[in-house]
Amino acid sequence: MFQAILNIFKIPDLRNKVLFTVGMLAVYRIGFWIPVPGVNQEQLAETFQRAQTEQTGLGQIASFVSIFSGGQLGQSTIFGLGIMPYITAAIIFQVFGSVSESLKKLKQEGASGQQKIQEYTRYLTILMCVIQAVGWLVMINRQGLIYVNWANNPVWWVMAVTAMTAGTIFLMWLGEQIDRFGIGNGASLIITAGILASMPNAIQWVITNSPIGQVGILSRVFGVDPQAEPQMSWMGVILLIASFLIVVGGAVLITVAQRRIPIQQAKHTRGRRVYGGQRSYLPLRVNHSGVMPIIFASSLMIFPAAGFSFLSEHARTAQLPSWWQSSTQFLADNFQMGVAFPYILVYVGMIYFFSYLWTTVQFNPEDMAKQLRDTGSFIPGLRPGPRTAEYLETVLERITYVGAGFLAVIAVIPTIVAAWMHVPFFVAAFLGGTGLLIVVSVGLDFIQRIEANLLMRNYAGFLGGTDQIGGGGPRVRNPRG
Repeated sequence: MFQAILNIFKIPDLRNKVLFTVGMLAVYRIGFWIPVPGVNQEQLAETFQRAQTEQTGLGQIASFVSIFSGGQLGQSTIFGLGIMPYITAAIIFQVFGSVSESLKKLKQEGASGQQKIQEYTRYLTILMCVIQAVGWLVMINRQGLIYVNWANNPVWWVMAVTAMTAGTIFLMWLGEQIDRFGIGNGASLIITAGILASMPNAIQWVITNSPIGQVGILSRVFGVDPQAEPQMSWMGVILLIASFLIVVGGAVLITVAQRRIPIQQAKHTRGRRVYGGQRSYLPLRVNHSGVMPIIFASSLMIFPAAGFSFLSEHARTAQLPSWWQSSTQFLADNFQMGVAFPYILVYVGMIYFFSYLWTTVQFNPEDMAKQLRDTGSFIPGLRPGPRTAEYLETVLERITYVGAGFLAVIAVIPTIVAAWMHVPFFVAAFLGGTGLLIVVSVGLDFIQRIEANLLMRNYAGFLGGTDQIGGGGPRVRNPRG
């Protein structure tokens, strides 16, 4: 691996792409600390820290946004919305692209059609930014987190909404520049950078609340009392690290897992020559829907949690009948993010539902069977046409069931670990959930792109091997001299 990293910097084109990508991510992290004027930043940070600790509805919204948007509402910066509005707009057009005839025609037009869809996506992103910025500012204004002289000024509202909208548009532009001049998917890398930025805080918490922080110089660096009783034992630390390694390994395995269906090309006779007849395979990903089911399920599960909490508080303050207070309190307690059985049951059910829905939208067995028939290919033992489509649909249903089950386990692991080991959720989030899947999938894609660039220039990649032309390995010698 060390040799592969050195090879990256031996290729000028690849080196420039990697450095450009790192530079754009650095610009994103610098702009992340530019605040929106008029917001009480200290009180806002305290409010959200308390809300996340108590797992209230406000804290769940902040955690949900910070996990996969690349932003952080708890600091109310100009990048507070992150790149989430752009991703939401892209998902909307992707979903409607499979049911709208006009969007289907645009896709069939090639590059010009994709450029038109991209233009529509940008317009929708601006609309989503305005709606989300206004909603966010109204919510924190009700919490008393905006200075009174600013909150009563209409010019400030226009300025704040414009600043947050411009921040998201700038992040969208950064992502497009990474796609064009860098390496990797720009939007995904921005989200990954936001997720990994919280990892040092999680590591620091583990060190300061375990026997690790009481060892030698670490106790002075982190200000830990060597005589204090740590919250975690050595066994807890070992279990936490082992769980992290096992979950990451499983996430990598399920991300790259495929169900390969053999494909046979038909033979064609032209004169005395026979063409075709090659065997290949059709790869079907086990986790075809990626992280989208968890994203959809998590976003929708926020609303019943926040709604039931509001009803419970209203019933208590308004002194409504006792049966109504007890009912709303029961629903509020069992639908908060945690290990309550009703919450987990509904959450897992929604993950399965969105897994099948997203796979159905993205993959059409009838279209795939038609493409195989038109190209002269077939699945051995099956007649081309409806029989092939039926077989593909059956296989897809089975592997989607397995993939959805894995997503459900990954999504539930952080809450179970947080409750069982008594660690904060931002620490347990690295043991599963949306954030871990995003980091794993984006990391694999980034490494595969670098690997392809290295192998294309005959350099050894991350998987080993020796260089043949430009690297440090032996060169291939021409036997003819």
